[in-house]
Order: sequence, then structure tokens, then C-alpha cells
Amino acid sequence: MFSSWLTQLNRGLATPIGRVAPLIWGSLSRSLMLSSQRRVPELSSFVARTNTCGELRSSHLGQEVTLCGWIQYRRQNIFLVLRDFQGLVQVLIPQDESAASVKKVLCEAPLESVVRVSGTVVSRPLGQENPKTEALRLQYRYLDLRSFQMQYNLRLRSQMVMKMREYLCGCHGFVDVETPTLFKRTPGGAKEFVIPSREPGKFYSLPQSPQQFKQLLMVGGLDRYFQVARCYRDEGSRPDRQPEFTQIDIEMSFVDQTGIRSLIEGLLQYSWPSDKGPVGVPFPSMTFAEALASYGTDKPDTRFGMKIVDVSDMLRNTGAGFLRDALSQPQGSAKAIRVPEGVKYLKRKDIESIQKFAADHFDQEVLPVFPKANRNWNSPVAKVVMEEQGLGLIRRMETQEEDMVLLTAGEHKSVCSSLGKLRLECADLLEARGVVLRDPALFSFLWVVDFPLFLPKEENPRELVSAHHPFTAPHPSDIHLLHTQPEKVRSQHYDLVLNGNEIGGGSIRIHDAQLQRYILETLLKEDVRLLSHLLQALDSGAPPHGGIALGLDRLICLVTGASSIRDVIAFPKSFRGHDLLSSAPDFVPPEDLKPYHIQVSWPTDSGAEKNSLNQPQHPES
Repeated sequence: MFSSWLTQLNRGLATPIGRVAPLIWGSLSRSLMLSSQRRVPELSSFVARTNTCGELRSSHLGQEVTLCGWIQYRRQNIFLVLRDFQGLVQVLIPQDESAASVKKVLCEAPLESVVRVSGTVVSRPLGQENPKTEALRLQYRYLDLRSFQMQYNLRLRSQMVMKMREYLCGCHGFVDVETPTLFKRTPGGAKEFVIPSREPGKFYSLPQSPQQFKQLLMVGGLDRYFQVARCYRDEGSRPDRQPEFTQIDIEMSFVDQTGIRSLIEGLLQYSWPSDKGPVGVPFPSMTFAEALASYGTDKPDTRFGMKIVDVSDMLRNTGAGFLRDALSQPQGSAKAIRVPEGVKYLKRKDIESIQKFAADHFDQEVLPVFPKANRNWNSPVAKVVMEEQGLGLIRRMETQEEDMVLLTAGEHKSVCSSLGKLRLECADLLEARGVVLRDPALFSFLWVVDFPLFLPKEENPRELVSAHHPFTAPHPSDIHLLHTQPEKVRSQHYDLVLNGNEIGGGSIRIHDAQLQRYILETLLKEDVRLLSHLLQALDSGAPPHGGIALGLDRLICLVTGASSIRDVIAFPKSFRGHDLLSSAPDFVPPEDLKPYHIQVSWPTDSGAEKNSLNQPQHPES
């Protein structure tokens, strides 16, 4: 909501005060900002407004804006919805006595009255979200699809896919091949959906990706494969994930990492919407180790700074107990991030929330330090650090007036991960106060390379699992470590990151049957009989090959500025993986299960579910 003054109302209605909430639907464009790379049309030039109703985003929080539009809807004299050609925004009707005249005007103004409002953009208060709004949209999706934003999203998706197909098949000779949906269980990876067959005890699995099929196509001499592939994972839905999703799936023979990366950069350049500005290539790259050390994550958002800085050498002999103890441990390190103008924009409760987050999620103590602030906010431990290394810390962190430093210590990976999360938490807090850190009009691509080939199993760290999948080739420089120190081997895996989101991942594959068998059988302890078909194919003469899969849903979500991938899919599943339109998944009568030789084993407390077999299901919130 943002507090605002109503300055004009048609039919002679005028002046009082209203309040405006965050937009309900998105807008045609992500922002009306200008960047050094492109020029976006100035839709508010020469007119009384500063912004359109549909363009407001979190980046506008704290800004003074003026909007013009029509009153589309009013609810219980609490808020109204203002509409213009680009979208919608909420206007809260003031309830205090001092604004009684404003309330009267807004409550009595006919729908489709024209208004102009000015005010400060603020977030909707926590806990005041409408949890049923999206459920209703999914339940009546055929109506929701009529909205301007859904029409725009789906048409843009279609245009980008058409351009991608033209680039791959028309310009570079790729072959569009459909691969099977009914497959068999694959070792490792995410959980798969299981499909019963009419043969007792035998089941199909829905593929997580066409990984094995596209490798078999390379063995079959197809050379260049492409598919808009439907993929499935039996795991909870999230804002950026669905149980069924779409990939732009690609595989090539006789290629290396450089070739794959160049192909994808050209593909995105060719298919990129013209109103989003040009895509500059080549994309920058960094290693997995560099990403973790500087950003605390393997998918860094490089639109803003606040990088992690190592300060271990400065604090080895500190008098601050928890720092000294952590640095004395194996792989112990001390690291910090600088929060620009943290003193100015963050409150004590924000800082306490940051400390609690680190303690709850990472079991780490975070020390806020205020090197140059006039306020006496430093704790006794922070004062010790400033007395010992104040000038050095200011130089190392390049702090300015009113900056805050978050300092912590512990095992290297854990410290980096915790500061990486806190970096994003602080960015959210600052942007909620009106500071623009992550330009929504900027698209910052990044390649992350040199991932580890294996990771220790969580339940048994002495055993290994594939960091990506078991068909990823080891880095040529590390092959000699496979038999002695496999945990140190890097892979030929690469991820494409956009604005802090992984939108693609791929690798150069193992094309040697003997090496593939050794990794599966000896290092990963997998049953190679499940992959005997692939091993036989590799042994039949496989070319060197590699590929990548782009997450189409996530990519379109970022391009359109949608808050969830469900807004760029025509008929998505809900947060719990349900189809609210058709009430799927649904019960199946026992007689329909007999041909598949299976029966349902009901939990003891599920009597109500059994009795509801033929009852209509209520939509989830």
C-alpha cells in the first residue's frame, strides 16, 4: 500500500486522501527505467503521472509517485482498484476521522470515475496477503486466462519458443526429436512419478529429463538434438518449480563447454524480446569456488554488490572470544559483508531479526559492526573489534558513513552460505525502505563453472553422490584424482544464472563406457544393471558430446517480471501440486486398480478420505 493524496476525481469530485497498496496484476513492461544498454519507452513523459498503475514493483518502495486511472472495483469501502492501460493497483480508503471527506468521496464515486493519486509506495503489511486469491485464479483458470497479463505472458512465451526453434533448427541444423514419457527408474536425482503397468510388480517412471535419450541420440549419429521437453519431478511445488515443467533440451556431438556456451548465448540473443533491450555477449563467468567465496551461493545475483570479504588475517589474535575460537578450528575463517547505509535504513529490530535468522538457520553468531556511525550501536564485542582493527576493517570493507558491517566466523563453506543468505535478506530489507539495489529492468547473466563432480552423502559423508548427475564428465585436469581423491575432482558441469536464478544447467558427458561404469559401480555404488542399455550404447562407439537444458518456465517468469512461474504456465499446479481446476489428483475406484495388480493401503486416520471418494473437493488456500 502506499499512502497517497487524491488530487483529482472526474465529475467535479476532488481532493482528499487515499492509500494505495501493491499491484495485484503485473504490467506489460518490467520498468520504465533507462539503462546504459537500452532505451525503454517513456510512457509517462509529458503527462501528469510519474508511473503507470501496472508498473509498480518492489523497486519503487519508498518512492513518491503519481498515478492516473479509472476506478475499476471497490470492496467494503476499505479499498478500491485503480486501472490504466498497463495494469492495476490498490488504493486503500482512509478510515480515520480526519479524512472523512475523502472516504465519503471515494465510497460514493461511481465505478469508472477517473482519478489521479500521489503518494509514497510501501509494502503490504505482513499477514494481510489474501491466501485464497491464487487458489481462485487456478480454480477458474479459464477466466483468469482472459486477463491482460496472462495473455501477454503466454503470447510472449510462444514467440520466444518459436524464435528458439527457428534459431536451433533453421539456423544451426538441430533436429527436433520427441522422446518417450513412459520410461524406467533412474538412479539418483529427484524423486520420480511412478506409473503402474498391467504386468504385476512392474512400473514405469516419468522422466526427470530426457537425459539418457538425448545421449543415445548422439550415439545414434543424430549429431544435434533439440526438444521442447516435458519433465516431471515428484516433489513439492515452489514459486519457481512445478511437478511438471518444460525444458529447452539440447545435445550436441563433438562439442566442448565453449561451444555449448556460445550456442546458448546466441540462442538467447536471437529469441530475446525486442522491448527488453539487447542481450550483451559473451556472458561473464566465474568458478563455483569464486561464487561461493564472493556471494555465498552457486547462483549469485550480480546486479548489486555487498560481496563477502575475508577478514581472517586481521582477526587471528582478536580478543573477541567467538571469533578467536572459530578461527582456531580447521578451515576456520572470518568473513564480512558491508550493508550500504544500513544504519540509516535498518532498525534495531531488523538487525535482531538478521542475527536470529543466522542462529536459526546456520547456528552461527553474527556480529553487527558500525565502523563510522554516529550512533552508539556497537556491542561490547564489536567495540573490541573496532579498537583492535577499526581502521583496517574500514579500509578492507571500504565503508562509508552510515554503513553497517556484518561479521561472522566458522567453517569456510558454512560462513559463506550464511552470509550469502544474509546478503539477500539485507537487500530485501533495504528495498523495503525504498533503496533500489536490484534494478528490475536489468538482466544480469552469468556462467558458473567448475562445480565439484561429487558431494558427500548427508546421511553418510564417507560415501559420494553426484553433484549434478552420474553422466557428467570429470574435468580433464582432475581425472588422475578419480582413483585416489575423488571428492576433489571438478566436473565439466556449467550453470547459467540470471538475476540470482538458475535458468539452465548442462555438462560435457562421459562417452567412455569403462569410465562410466567405474563411476557408477565403484564410486557411487549404483546398480549398473539399471543402466545396462546406456553402457552398451557407449561401448558401441559414442562421440564426445555435451548439452544443456534451459528451464523455460523460469526464464519466461524472469523476462515478464512475474512473481511465480505459475503466471507463465497456462494450466499450472498449485503450491501443493494440485490441479485446482479439475481437482486432480483424484481417487480411483478399486475395480479400476485391479488390472494393475495394486491396491491402496489406507492410513488408519484416513477414514474421512475414503468416505469422500465421491464427494466434491474444496479448493485449497
